[in-house]
Amino acid sequence: MSLYALLFYVLGAVILAATAMALTRRTLMHGVIYLVNAFVATGLLFYLLGAPLLAAFEVIIYAGAIMVLFLFIVMFMQPKDAAHEGLSPQQWIFPAVLAVSIVISGAALILSGPGAGKPMAMAMAAPRELGRFVYDRYWLAVEVVSFLLFIGLAGAYYLGRDARHEAPEKPRPAEVDGTASEAPDAEADAQPGAEPDAKKEETR
Repeated sequence: MSLYALLFYVLGAVILAATAMALTRRTLMHGVIYLVNAFVATGLLFYLLGAPLLAAFEVIIYAGAIMVLFLFIVMFMQPKDAAHEGLSPQQWIFPAVLAVSIVISGAALILSGPGAGKPMAMAMAAPRELGRFVYDRYWLAVEVVSFLLFIGLAGAYYLGRDARHEAPEKPRPAEVDGTASEAPDAEADAQPGAEPDAKKEETR
């Protein structure tokens, strides 16, 4: 096995392990840190496959900007659900079946592809060639992915809006102390035609 193939499998194992650790952590901070490691390993894998521009985008944008922003949000906002209970064993059944089906489908596509059985070799793709290849042949797939990202953004906003509407309102201090309930009783005890003491003194 060549050094290129060894690095490829090592980076692939790191990506799978870091992603699995990010999904199974109970603390949000730990999950974000593991996900940053997965993004960095993905950038190195892109560079190894001959796409330095994608590698730079992966490290700078995802690991360097988006995930660092998530870290700052977790550290400063300290959400109450930062430590969640995790999924029950019954809830893991469908994600496990879906993950196994995706792995089997990907392995079948790789083994039946035109490059099956050929040794991996180092290659390099220039940014101009990569852009033309993606947006000339796979422009529809790029548009579909962008539309899916927009749907995810809209769904996150909708779920967050529902959570804000369903949150119970905190009682006001006057209602807690009982002063708000005493005020109507005092007004009810007063006579309808009675005048304040100051007005009575003026009439005298």
